[in-house]
Amino acid sequence: MQPTAHEVTVKLSGTELRFETGRIARQASGAVLARSGDNVVLATVTAADAPRPGVDFFPLTVEYREKFAGAGRIPGNIMRREGRITDHEVLTSRLIDRTLRSLFPKTYRCDVQIQVQVLSAEPTSDLESLAILAACAAVHVSPVPANGPAGGLRIHRVDGEWIAFAGHEQQKRSDLEFSVGVGPDGLVMLEGECKEASEADAIAAITEASAWIRKFQKAFGELRERAGVAPKIEPPAAPELPELPEATRSALRTALAITVKAERRAAIRSARDGWLVPLGADESAATDAIPLAAKAFDQAVYHEMRELALASGKRLDGRSPTDIRPIWSEVGLLPRAHGSALFTRGETQAIVTCTLGSPDDAMRSFALAPGQPDERFLLHYNFPPYSVGETRPIRGPGRREIGHGSLARRGLLNVLPAAADYPYTIRVEAEITESNGSSSMATVCGGTMALLHAGVPLSHPAAGIAMGLISDGDRHAVLSDILGDEDHLGDMDFKVVGTREGITAIQLDNKLGGLPAGVLEQALEQARDGRLHILAEMQKTIAEPGTPSRFVPQANRVTIMPDAVGALIGPRGANIKGITESTGAHVSVDDHGAVLIYATDQTSAQRATEMVQRAAGILKVGRCYRGTVTGVKDFGVFVRVNAVNEGLVPIEELAEEHIKRAGDVASEGDEMIVTVLGADDRGRLRLSRKRAIGVGDAQIEF
Repeated sequence: MQPTAHEVTVKLSGTELRFETGRIARQASGAVLARSGDNVVLATVTAADAPRPGVDFFPLTVEYREKFAGAGRIPGNIMRREGRITDHEVLTSRLIDRTLRSLFPKTYRCDVQIQVQVLSAEPTSDLESLAILAACAAVHVSPVPANGPAGGLRIHRVDGEWIAFAGHEQQKRSDLEFSVGVGPDGLVMLEGECKEASEADAIAAITEASAWIRKFQKAFGELRERAGVAPKIEPPAAPELPELPEATRSALRTALAITVKAERRAAIRSARDGWLVPLGADESAATDAIPLAAKAFDQAVYHEMRELALASGKRLDGRSPTDIRPIWSEVGLLPRAHGSALFTRGETQAIVTCTLGSPDDAMRSFALAPGQPDERFLLHYNFPPYSVGETRPIRGPGRREIGHGSLARRGLLNVLPAAADYPYTIRVEAEITESNGSSSMATVCGGTMALLHAGVPLSHPAAGIAMGLISDGDRHAVLSDILGDEDHLGDMDFKVVGTREGITAIQLDNKLGGLPAGVLEQALEQARDGRLHILAEMQKTIAEPGTPSRFVPQANRVTIMPDAVGALIGPRGANIKGITESTGAHVSVDDHGAVLIYATDQTSAQRATEMVQRAAGILKVGRCYRGTVTGVKDFGVFVRVNAVNEGLVPIEELAEEHIKRAGDVASEGDEMIVTVLGADDRGRLRLSRKRAIGVGDAQIEF
């Protein structure tokens, strides 16, 4: 018997979206099949019956995956099946995670796994918005105790108009793109980029997207009612914690007044041990006394730090809410790098390099949509364990590193020169050497300085700042340039990247399930003030693009005829490889005949340019060339100068004296030195032998 399907439909911006539950993936705790046109996405939620022993956090896992079969394609890797998760899938997984995580109760400790699979795809559409909405619907129809319904989607501004579910062509014309997540109590997640937008533009985008999302939240509520699913699980009550002695609280307050991170943490550990160690020595103490006492101490740290900021306006390092930590920086730290910078803000530090390469160094696209352009700007963010004084296994980049690197990349992308004006592939790499908050924003600042040091002509320098929030419902403090502890113990992590002209990238997460009224506006204005201060400090070190290092390859441009591209490349790339091997220069050519020659010295560049011209058949009027006779006629001789060009030497141009037969001067297969006369009225090449007689080898081009 076919199971009953329950469905709701939402229409928005000319797009109809359908969400169905009850028919597919019935073994999962919750499952929703979402459809939009040819796009079909399956979102499932599975929850464990009980928490794992010893788990003191909420173990949520989100996995977004794209199935190539849904787009009628077979994966291009050697195994011909979907491999490890891609960066794009990681970033989409993070959008879903950040939309939903803060909606779960703090006492819930069961493993929850959310899987979102793209089963059918029209690849040029907005699959990510459909995936976020499907996941939110699946969580709401499941019994897991999330405070829903939630919703999320991506908004674009195209030609001044707000658009939801924009296609790829519209996305290319967009000057603002925000992914917005909303819970029952308001904004929970924000991620996006824009072309130097104002703070008012950002607020307008969030407001518009939130209004759209409310339609989906209402629909998801209706879907749950129609499905008649099991009630939400009641989360466990918070355990009753012991009261800290006044001596311990006093020691904790004294520790929190220490402004140096390492000394403060050592003092906090001392206060903690002063209470917990005696408890461990008491044999009559209950077996769970130590864990509960430890939780009570952690709770006290949480409340005391927050009360310090709310009551006195003082922060852990002694700053006021709006103060920025001391900044110092330098460029040229690494002599062989094309561009390098050391950026330090308080106890956060990044060494950032900029490397310039040819278009062939761009990252190839393996996205679901075929024909996507190669990525010419790469930003890689590394967060080694020593940066926070830890030891842990060193593996590939984790999801956090991919997410932070993506945010920094988006912030810098909008100030880079166009590829047509600056034909380089650009790679920025950030090594975080110290971290106490805002390491991704230090990457933006150091990245700007490294780009300028390499000579990249940015439209404007960009800087980034991380904002925090502490709120008890009645009082709130917005904190500029937050520390790691303020991020951990606070209610919001809000990162803003921009120039003096406006915002270029933005990211927000909060733990409140929504934001108090006016907080976002205050945070944006405070972030702008902080950003301008940071830019002024950076300008003291470097303000304009520097003279490129001698190690930066020079880019020479040559244009050849499109039908000469094959001759330049040669069989299996033999000609271009030969030019590279003999000159040391790198040669790149596109299908339209635009040739770019990269070399670190002018001699190599000149030699490579001449070899390209020769291989592509670029001839200059009045110059002499070495050719081969390919045909002898009564009216003259045909000479092939190179693989591309063949022309006629009329009989009157064969010799200085008058001759009756061309065969008296040349035979097929002979070598002949000729001068280029130009082209006739039909565009055919005209050559002369007599004008090249007596020319020395030094005057022969090739």
